Amino acid sequence: MPDSIRPQRLQPGIGFGLGPTGTLRSSLRPGVTVPIAPLLPSPASLAASSGPPPPPPPLQLHSLYGGIGAGLGLGPGATGHCNPGNPAVLKEAVEAVVRSFAKHTQGYGRVNVVEALQEFWQMKLTRGADLRNGALVVYEMVPSSSPPYVCYVSLPGGSCFGSFQFCPTKAEARRSAAKIALMNSVFNEHPSRRITDDFIEKSVSEALASFNGNREEADNPNTGIGAFRFMLESNKGKSMLEFQELMTVFQLLHWNGSLKAMRERQCSRQEVLAHYSHRALDDDMRTQMAADWVNREQSVASTIAQEVASTERELEDARLAGRELRFYKEKKDILMLAVGQLNAANTATLPSH
Repeated sequence: MPDSIRPQRLQPGIGFGLGPTGTLRSSLRPGVTVPIAPLLPSPASLAASSGPPPPPPPLQLHSLYGGIGAGLGLGPGATGHCNPGNPAVLKEAVEAVVRSFAKHTQGYGRVNVVEALQEFWQMKLTRGADLRNGALVVYEMVPSSSPPYVCYVSLPGGSCFGSFQFCPTKAEARRSAAKIALMNSVFNEHPSRRITDDFIEKSVSEALASFNGNREEADNPNTGIGAFRFMLESNKGKSMLEFQELMTVFQLLHWNGSLKAMRERQCSRQEVLAHYSHRALDDDMRTQMAADWVNREQSVASTIAQEVASTERELEDARLAGRELRFYKEKKDILMLAVGQLNAANTATLPSH
């Protein structure tokens, strides 16, 4: 295929006249490049000092597969809509990790989780983690003049978590977000959170069982399950948070209709995977997706409002369940960007007096 055609066919937009602006990039973070076991106590050693270990956060790989599997031609997959667990169990697990973290790192029971989370990522950077944008942990408060207050925290690799409790103050919301992010950061270093050959085989087998597939499909890169296997094997050695950050791009492309449009342009699955596996989610991609929603709104009124309402429910459920939030939050941000584009277009067409 000529190079001049390739970028146009691999655009995230679904074809409403947007020009080709996509470029091949290698800007995804390869993750930790040296073992960081000496950095912090392992989850197992943390738990040893405070009773039974809390359950590690779920891998959530099935919902990730639903996005890329369906988007690459497998058919309907898991939507990723979260099912909040028992809030008391989640709170107990988070508090157990924070208490153990305090004992192992500072020698006393009380810990400033906001400082601890920043220190965790700073130590990863110091010990060799490849964090392209540095180790800064970023907090974002949801504007509100009264409780409950909500805070999101974005980790250096892009993963996002949010306050998972009722928070009467902004400071408490910030601490709540830091707690769930710290727990996930700690557990992400556990060997069970690395993509290995055994992990790949188990995940593919579960996908085959869930979608009534057969082994031949898993070995064929032109099938949805084969593409899923290809993604896992391409990311062997990475942690689940690193893999989830990559998969967020494909989830958004699927949600936006872009993967379907690429299939219609005769792009192969391998071609799409190879291109977007090396492209970070950036402002250009968000702007193109927002423009697609503007066009949908102009075709069918209230399309954006309905999608915003649905996305806000998903985001709320995922936040209260203590799940990783970037997919839901990026969806909402893209939709809000679309609202801004729509308002700007409407203002520009108003008659002047």
